[in-house]
Order: sequence, then C-alpha cells, then structure tokens
Amino acid sequence: MRLLPRLMIAPNGARRSKADHPALPVTDEEIIDTARLCQDAGADGLHLHIRDAQGRHLLDAPRYRALLDQLADQAPGMYLQVTSEAADRYNAPEQRAVIRNLRPAHVSVALREMVQSPDDWPKARDFYHWAAESGVEIQHILYSPDDVRAFIAGCDMGFIPDQTHLTLFVQGSYSKGSQGSVALETYLEPFAQSDGLAFDWMACAFGAAETDSLVRAVQLGGKARVGFENSLWHRDGTRAKDNADRVRALVGALRRLQAPDQNNDIA
Repeated sequence: MRLLPRLMIAPNGARRSKADHPALPVTDEEIIDTARLCQDAGADGLHLHIRDAQGRHLLDAPRYRALLDQLADQAPGMYLQVTSEAADRYNAPEQRAVIRNLRPAHVSVALREMVQSPDDWPKARDFYHWAAESGVEIQHILYSPDDVRAFIAGCDMGFIPDQTHLTLFVQGSYSKGSQGSVALETYLEPFAQSDGLAFDWMACAFGAAETDSLVRAVQLGGKARVGFENSLWHRDGTRAKDNADRVRALVGALRRLQAPDQNNDIA
C-alpha cells in the first residue's frame, strides 16, 4: 500500500462554484492548471472532483479516466485521488458502480455513505473486499469519532479487509465551518485502543481554522489536506488568491514549525 501524500490539495469539492471564488477550478483545464501550480507550491497529492456542463458535481468513469491521464502527464509524480462523494446526487450503489468501472489507484470513500444502517454492511463488505483485491486503495473519510469507532468495528468484523488503512478526519462542516469541530486527539483515541491495526491518516478542516488544524495534524503525526473544497481563507481571515496561495501558506506554517533538517519533507 502506498502511503498518503504529505500535503494534498482539494481545489474545488462538490458544492462551491465561481460565485464563491472566481479562481475555484471547475473545468478540466482549470483543474489541470491548478494541479500544476499547487504542485509547484509544495503539494504532492490531488483530491479530484469533476463537474458537468452545468458545473454540478459529477461521478463519471470515462471523464475521470481522461482527466487522470492528462494529470499524470501534466503533473507527473503527483498522487491522484478521485472522490466518490454522494453530494446529494448519488446513492451508494451508483457510487460503487462508478468506482468499479474506473478502478482508480486511489479513491476517497465516506464510511457513512456506504453504511447508513447495519443492513448496508453486506454490500459495503463486498465493495471493500473487491477494492482490496483489485488494487484500488481507499482513503476512508471519517467525519466524527463515532465514525472512527464504527470503522474500527467494521475492520474487527472483517467487513473492511487488511491491517493497514488510509483515513481522513474531517473537522467541522460546510454549514458551520469550524464551529463545533472536535479535537483531532479525540479521533485518534479509538485508533490507539485498536488491536493489530495500523493507520496512515490525514486531516481536513473548514474556514479560517484550516491552517491551525492542519499544523496540529502534522504535529500529531498526520498528513494535511488543504484547499478551496474546505476553506477559501488564510488563518488571519483574509481570502486566498487561489489554491496555490493556500498551499504556500500551509507550507510556510509547517516550515516554521519543523526543524531545518525536516523542511524538505514538507515541501
């Protein structure tokens, strides 16, 4: 299993538009340009959302495949991860069908979208085992400490295979920003109590708290996901010029945090 990148850019997400920020990338060409600029600024991974002709969130295997090929050429060496997010447009069977068709190297999947009730576990189990057998690496999106506990329970029951897992902790929400967000240590506590499982984890956060939350994630041994999907703002509340501006701000904050001999690992 390949470890997560140290700094992943999430440049657009499923919900924001150019009405929120004129530099938010929507077209494939804009996404490619953003990926290159963010790679130059210090990002080594890309979390990929695509849009339809009306700018709406889209899950589409052929479109994904074509854009992934272009990104591999235009941003060589970048860790490329597609989303399976529902975003109120897709249900779990549709999400799974797109990923089965695409067979991406890396995909993010929210546990709570796959398993909304105990009755959903059999089909979710089939999907998770298929992914492991097919070389599709899943980063499991966990929105709360309760999600973490449910994830560990799924691993313990054999529904989610393997002993090493990639996860994303989400702090805050679109609607409330960082208000009500839970400390990262609370997400980590169930992991510390799990038996025989290993985790490579990343965090994302909303609003102007994004930078400080991601710095804390790195302090705790995690990775960082930054970008306009979650926040348009720097830690002082000013709006970023573009996604690369957010990457540079985070890289700067991390460099100030780390000892000089660790700087190259961040950028």
